Amino acid sequence: MLHPTLVTKISFVTAADGTRIAVAEIGNGPTILKTGNWLSHVGQDEENPIWRHWLNELSLHHRLIRYDLRGCGLSDRDVEDVSFDAWLSDLEAVADTIEGPVTLLGLSQGCALSIAFAHRHPEKVKRLVLLGAYAQGMLARGENTNARLEADTLANLIQLGWGKDLPAFNQVFTHLFVPSGTPEQHVWWRRLERESTSPETAQRILEVLHKIDISEDAKNLKVPTLIFHAKNDARIPFDEGRKLATAIENAQFVALDSSNHILLENEPAWEVFRSTFRMFMPETDTRQSIHTDYQLTKAEGEVIALVAKGMANPEIASILGKSEKTVRNQITVALDKVGVRSRSELIVKLLSDR
Repeated sequence: MLHPTLVTKISFVTAADGTRIAVAEIGNGPTILKTGNWLSHVGQDEENPIWRHWLNELSLHHRLIRYDLRGCGLSDRDVEDVSFDAWLSDLEAVADTIEGPVTLLGLSQGCALSIAFAHRHPEKVKRLVLLGAYAQGMLARGENTNARLEADTLANLIQLGWGKDLPAFNQVFTHLFVPSGTPEQHVWWRRLERESTSPETAQRILEVLHKIDISEDAKNLKVPTLIFHAKNDARIPFDEGRKLATAIENAQFVALDSSNHILLENEPAWEVFRSTFRMFMPETDTRQSIHTDYQLTKAEGEVIALVAKGMANPEIASILGKSEKTVRNQITVALDKVGVRSRSELIVKLLSDR
């Protein structure tokens, strides 16, 4: 469940062509705007075990704003224009209601939307956080017979089985997105398919996804960018994430030990995402204040910042690329400088100092 103090507010904005877009807001603090991706329903995300932990994490220190794509969720379902330009117009309509620049969070095709928006409106974007990203859709990556066959197969599966209790269809789509999910999560994924949009709109969305190409926008991007990609992502090949990170100037790239296109709460990769995300966000990165207040070295400050977030030595070692022995020694020295005897005392002291 969501933290009991969090209350979601749902409202609507009107896009340039008159389409009503459902917008959900939760939490307080600097704004994170999650760009639209298919299979969303802002009225049900809080109950969904695939999205619930995302809402908790992203609204912990921030105001999280998300919305349903046109044709999906609580947004207008019967729409004439389903295209990348229309999606970008919807994102612009949502962003126009927000004061000041934001952090854009993109998942799957929401990454391409985030990049296109940041390229066109750099004054409105502080930074980008992307997961499962790609610059080019399946059919925009050059001549490939297998890509055409896969695209046609997925389209046919949607036409035949979307929203129906057909094992063959359910196994294909569920295992493309959350292959290591629990039975409960798989049930929720099928429910989301059924309730997020119609088979006709799902097929139209898929056609647009396959033709996305924001390669030039990515090359010209000048926004701090953090890119995550699961090593065994069955929906978007790992190499597409690496290619995108190479194209964007100074982008940080984090490979995740996962097969899920959408990270699940019970997998180690989710903890890696959370800790790296928090370090990337100035509002939640405690390294600088720890370093200044207690005269720690840069290396000690990085280690103690992760200790303060409740991480164990093996996880800290993995994130920082150090041995566990080095991490253990640096913690011992840093605890002495801070003036505490244990990790638990350290966390209490740092929380009370903030």
